[in-house]
Amino acid sequence: MPKKLVCVAKDQLAWQTYEDGPLRGDQVRVRTEFAAAKHGTELAMVRGYAQARGAWDRELLLFRRPEEEEEARPAYPVGVGNMAVGPVVEVGPDVRELAVGDRVCVYGGFAETHTVAASRCWKMTDAGPSPASAVCLDPAEFALGAIRDGHVRVGDVVAVFGLGAIGLMAVQFARLAGAYPIIGVDPIASRREVAADLGATLTLDPAAVDAGLEIKLATDRRGADVVIEYSGAAAAMQAALRGVAYGGTVVMGAFPPPYGAGLDLGAEAHLNIPKIVFSRACSQPDRDHPRWNESRLFAVCWRLLTEGRLTGDPVVQPVVSFDDLAEEYLNIASQPDTYLKLGARV
Repeated sequence: MPKKLVCVAKDQLAWQTYEDGPLRGDQVRVRTEFAAAKHGTELAMVRGYAQARGAWDRELLLFRRPEEEEEARPAYPVGVGNMAVGPVVEVGPDVRELAVGDRVCVYGGFAETHTVAASRCWKMTDAGPSPASAVCLDPAEFALGAIRDGHVRVGDVVAVFGLGAIGLMAVQFARLAGAYPIIGVDPIASRREVAADLGATLTLDPAAVDAGLEIKLATDRRGADVVIEYSGAAAAMQAALRGVAYGGTVVMGAFPPPYGAGLDLGAEAHLNIPKIVFSRACSQPDRDHPRWNESRLFAVCWRLLTEGRLTGDPVVQPVVSFDDLAEEYLNIASQPDTYLKLGARV
C-alpha cells in the first residue's frame, strides 16, 4: 500500500499507509515524483501553536477558543507537505482534459499518490515549468495576492520582510511590476543572497542594522511606498512601520502566532498614517471580486512560471530523498539557514 508522512503528535512525524479508493468521474490519480513543504503553515501545526487559537467558525468568521468549543477536536494526526508533481496514472470516466501519462502539479501532502479533481491539476509541458518551480505555485499565489493588495505600481519602492518562499516570490513579482528599488530584509544571509539573485536591489540584515531607518536612508528619506511583511515576527512588523513612507502601505501577509509585548502602534504608525492591509489570497471573495478570484491568481502564476519569468528553482532547497523526509522534516525549524523550502524527490 502507498504511504504518506503525517504529524502524529507535537514534533513527531511518522509514515502511515493508506488505500487508494475508487475514482469519482471527475478525478484523476497522480503518482508523486517531486513534492515540497509549506513551511510556515505546516510548522504551526507541527510545533503545536496553530491549535492554540481553537477552531475556525465559518459562520461567525472567528476562532472558537478551545474552552468555547462544544466538543474537543483532535489536533493530530495531520498531514504535512503541500504540492506535488508527477504523472497521471488513472483517470475517471468524465475526465477529458487529461490522460494517463500526462505530468501535472497538484495540491497534496508528502504522499506517494494523490487523488484529485482534474480541474485542480496544472499540466506540465516540455517548455516548463521545472518541478521545483511548479511546486512554488502556492507561494506564488500568495505573493501575487500581496502585490495586488498593496497596489504596487511602476517605480514604487517595495520592501519585503521575510525572504522565505513567499517573500522570494514577492521580490520577483515586485520586479515584474516595475518596482525600484526592491529591498529584501531577512536575518539569514543565504536568503538575502537568493533575493539579490532574484531581483532585490538592496538587502538588509535586521539583526545587524535598524532596518526601518536604513530603508528611509536608501530612499532619499521617503521610505518604502509598499512594505510586504511575510516573516511573522513582531520586530519585523515594527521595522516595517518605521520604514514605510508617509501614507504608504504595509501588507501583512504572514499568519503569525499571537504577538507578545513590543509592537507599538503609536509612534511612527500613528504619525505617518500608513495603511495596514491584511492579505490572504485564498480568502474569497477576492478584494477585486468578481474580476479577480483565486483561479485567476493561479492562472497568472502558472503562466509566469511556465514562461520562466517567475522561478522556484533557487527557492526549493534542499531537495532530499522522499524516504528520508521523516528525519529531515524537523530541520525546517532547527536549520532555517539551510532549509528554505524543503523539496523531496521520489
